Amino acid sequence: MQNPLTPEVLADPVALTRALVDIESVSLNEKAITDCVEEVLRGVPHLRTYRHSNTVMARTELGRAQRVVLAGHLDTVPLNGNFPSTMRGDLMYGCGTSDMKSGVAFALHLAVSLPDPRYDVTYLFYEAEEIESRFNGLTLVGESHPEWLEADFAVLLEPTYGIVEAGCQGTMRAIVSTHGERAHAARSWHGVNAIHGAGEVLRRLGAYEARRVTIEGCDYREGLNATGIHGGVAGNVIPDLCEIEINYRYAPDRDPAGAEAHLREVFAGFDFRVTDAAAGAAPGLDNPAAQEFLAAVGAAPIGKLGWTDVARFAAMGIPALNFGPGDPNLAHHKDEHVELTKIRDGAATLHRWLASA
Repeated sequence: MQNPLTPEVLADPVALTRALVDIESVSLNEKAITDCVEEVLRGVPHLRTYRHSNTVMARTELGRAQRVVLAGHLDTVPLNGNFPSTMRGDLMYGCGTSDMKSGVAFALHLAVSLPDPRYDVTYLFYEAEEIESRFNGLTLVGESHPEWLEADFAVLLEPTYGIVEAGCQGTMRAIVSTHGERAHAARSWHGVNAIHGAGEVLRRLGAYEARRVTIEGCDYREGLNATGIHGGVAGNVIPDLCEIEINYRYAPDRDPAGAEAHLREVFAGFDFRVTDAAAGAAPGLDNPAAQEFLAAVGAAPIGKLGWTDVARFAAMGIPALNFGPGDPNLAHHKDEHVELTKIRDGAATLHRWLASA
């Protein structure tokens, strides 16, 4: 297909957002959009551009004292009757408008239009953020080209509605099990009902008081919840096993080991096993580039309630923040949309930060 990312489109972050949205790129189907982005970047003389699978990296090499990363994922969740994009007044509707092609548009617009930034800049456009970690472009690049990710500071262009969201929460999923003994339902006293035993687990969850933690001035509200319950053998059998799925969102002052130790205390006396865990990321606001970025935004940051790929940068010792024009509450919705003023204002903010002397 003819590349829709023309020079005229690249010059306007709003038009660029719409053009990106109108290239379907559901996770694992990013080749078309990656081809378009790569073609644009390879034509920019002040950038060196490389590709791995459906992830593209372009970087300046100006000999600056610091290097910053602007990173955004190219994939979206599955379409839901919201493709291609539509316009309604100051709103652009479509899959990926908020999460996060409007953020990607920031990075691609700046990559093309800003040949002499105050820092050296690495632009990362990566695949498969919306699905399992093993497919994630940052995971794959970290394994094959870790030098692509080296920097002093990173901005992940996730939807934040134009507010800086610092760091991110850690997340842990676990199974709490209760056990019993099978029996015929007509003679239930000969058995022990494992589903009934789950009542104590649910009581502890209902009584749980989640922490609120302030780190570097950013508030993180934790959450511990049951997200599923499974049990039962047949309609006439007393069940001998019940499993309660638990999701724990914890502040970045805890690591996965600390989070697991806390949950084992909460569910003492029950079988407990962790099924998935990801560390959070501290705010990292004392970094000089982060301070200059906050000054350009002109508003106080808040803590990120959720997990994002800033944690991958934090694990490498690179402070990272979330900043994008989309509303995170609209991500993955059928009526996902973004405000055009947020796109324009956010692009101006990033330009002011990178171009200022």
